[in-house]
Amino acid sequence: MNRVYIKTYGCQMNERDSAAVASKLRARGYSLVESEHEADVVLLNTCAVRDQAEQKAIGKTGRLAKRKRTDPDFILGIMGCMAQNRGEALVDTLPDLDLLVGTQKFHRVPEMLDNLLESRRGLGPRPATLVDLETEAGSEETIREHGEERQVSAFVSIMQGCNMHCTFCIVPKTRGAERYRSMDNIVEEVRELAAKGTREVTLLGQIVNNYGMRQMPFVDGKSPFTQLLERVQEVDGIERIRFTSPHPRGFQRDLVEAYGCLPKLMPYVHLPLQSGSDRVLRAMRRPYTVRRFREIVEQLRAVRPDICLSTDIIVGSPGETEADFEQTRAVFDETGFDMAFIFKYSPRSGTTAADMEDDVPDDVKDARNKTLLDILARHSRRRNDSLVGGVEEVLVEGPARKGEGMFTGRNPGNRKVIFPGAPRLVGEIVPVRITESSVSVVRGELVLAGAEAAAPLHAATA
Repeated sequence: MNRVYIKTYGCQMNERDSAAVASKLRARGYSLVESEHEADVVLLNTCAVRDQAEQKAIGKTGRLAKRKRTDPDFILGIMGCMAQNRGEALVDTLPDLDLLVGTQKFHRVPEMLDNLLESRRGLGPRPATLVDLETEAGSEETIREHGEERQVSAFVSIMQGCNMHCTFCIVPKTRGAERYRSMDNIVEEVRELAAKGTREVTLLGQIVNNYGMRQMPFVDGKSPFTQLLERVQEVDGIERIRFTSPHPRGFQRDLVEAYGCLPKLMPYVHLPLQSGSDRVLRAMRRPYTVRRFREIVEQLRAVRPDICLSTDIIVGSPGETEADFEQTRAVFDETGFDMAFIFKYSPRSGTTAADMEDDVPDDVKDARNKTLLDILARHSRRRNDSLVGGVEEVLVEGPARKGEGMFTGRNPGNRKVIFPGAPRLVGEIVPVRITESSVSVVRGELVLAGAEAAAPLHAATA
């Protein structure tokens, strides 16, 4: 009765939360399994950013609940953003739920499961659905466990919550106000990861560059977030640093300059634009202009000409006209993003925009979405084609999903690289000469120091 399967929906922060829950469960004696069919307990860590994500989780819960008809001891729980957003109303919709856990209570999951299993063994009263959606002071410091297994690349949560109030976004409701981990605790977690063999860390926050704002001092003109980057830079064993997701409002000169003076900070930025129309940005409550966004991009490219950029765009927001979209299209094309997440607007209950008229027809949203996807494909392919013939430094992550003897890793610009390799290379940074490109990936071959180096490699892949 202690086999647990966790299915995660949504963003990297959800992945990080699931990993921490899994580590806490292992420490309590639970076994994590790879399939829901092997599990005595299934936990769904949910997303509420889009209605489609919630509907997928609700549908999955409904299908899993049927198992209780033949296995009444089976335990089913929902964690995370959808639990926080919909609250106890989910119990009415899904009466077979055993567990409903909010975004500040992940660390309580082992204790709650213990209580449920005790009731199954007749050691206590059989409870109704256990629900814990309350806020908890200090919960931001509880997402730090990673388990004993080595991670070549690891997520490190540095804060929770969001103080922005973008009209389209449910995150302030599901994650609460900004709460920051102490810098010392973050750096200690990074050191522990490095000691286990981690080579790359990605610092996570809802608005990651807001870290420490109004609670920690600026030093020599540097924000708390830039100070944190400098401290992570000093950790031996960590070779690469990334972060996501920043906000243009907090992208000041000190952070831009960090790309020129911190060698471990990779030349890649995910910088959400959302719209190329100032009118739409104001309606979204996004506190920057297109001009300011362009300035940030220009400054970054001046400091790191090789920097790769990705972004978020929403098409079809309430009131978005053809003229608004044309401005978005122009900025999107002009900036030449290497990657983008393009979303068709859909109302989310609990957001300000939900009270606005969703007045852009679905076929118009589809057309605008396709226009941007076509532009993205062109720019992404052009960037990838430019890599062919050159040598990229690739952090080897592990076997590729397809192809015997093929391995995958990331270059500094966060592009996936596939090449023939060997298990002994996992966790190493190796030179790969790029020979082929497509829209989303590039392929290449290892650059070996000499013919004698080829023998053990080919032997390992044979």
